[in-house]
Amino acid sequence: MGLLDSTSEEPKSKLRRYIVTGVLFLVMGTGSIWWQFRFHTEKKTIESFFTALSSGNTEEAYRIWKAQPTYAYKDFLADWGPAGYYGPVKSFQIVTAQRLKDASGVIVVVSISSQAPFPASEDAAGRKTIKEVRLWVERSDQSLSYPP
Repeated sequence: MGLLDSTSEEPKSKLRRYIVTGVLFLVMGTGSIWWQFRFHTEKKTIESFFTALSSGNTEEAYRIWKAQPTYAYKDFLADWGPAGYYGPVKSFQIVTAQRLKDASGVIVVVSISSQAPFPASEDAAGRKTIKEVRLWVERSDQSLSYPP
């Protein structure tokens, strides 16, 4: 019998291989699901904020923002209102979210556009209306602000 010649496998060895493979797939599946949904709450907060803005409901958007007393509603409108720096917001896409090491919040990157629906990648003129904004979502109370 040579080194690479094989004999039939023992049933215990087959069962062990199937158990190890099953556990490995279970761990990998659980990890990938966790990876996909790790910032789900923060993305939902951002989605609610921009949905309120795109529908023209700036009072609701300001309520979702949970502003500090130093950030008054008129300041909010100067940034996010129809004539504001980022406005008018008609459509948006969440690009990515990331948490910095030992941070208390998440940075969410959002592309916003003054056109509805969001311009397609082939629409060169529409792509010029897109701005990218980074927002900080505090994990404890889901308040929004600009990243530190």
